[in-house]
Amino acid sequence: MEASGKADAASMRTVLEEFEGPLLRYAARLTGSADLAREVVQDVFLKLTREGGAEPNGRLPQWLYAVCRNRAIDVRRKEQRMSTIDITEAPVARCNDPAARLECRDEASKASAILATLPVNQQEVVRLRFEHGLSYKQIAEVTGLSVSNVGFLIHTAFKTVRERMKATEG
Repeated sequence: MEASGKADAASMRTVLEEFEGPLLRYAARLTGSADLAREVVQDVFLKLTREGGAEPNGRLPQWLYAVCRNRAIDVRRKEQRMSTIDITEAPVARCNDPAARLECRDEASKASAILATLPVNQQEVVRLRFEHGLSYKQIAEVTGLSVSNVGFLIHTAFKTVRERMKATEG
């Protein structure tokens, strides 16, 4: 029995190490506060612990993000605060020389600003896909949307960003 407890603690530690950072960033964007995000993620891991730390039907990432999302929405409602999602930490395209790096950062900054003006549901699915690496199916499970709706929202978001980027160039 003691060996099982150590194995459970080790697996929980592994889950915590893998998902704590991404969940904190996700929750912070949803709540608009790093402090609230820590509270949300703590609740997520407490719930996982209460459920025995077992991987819910082989869908641990989806389960964690869904619980995090739901809790963050609850906390945000409680705080009566809407968040503005910012993508300033988005990875900049790999640019070799310093001048190209500056241009890439400038373009990423423009895209971030445009993304922040999109509807919240579009921002959320784009972030889950590209910042958190979830598949369309996983995003659908997290958000409660259909897979095709997730694809539509991502497509629409990118189309809008592309059009607005071109408009700023001219």
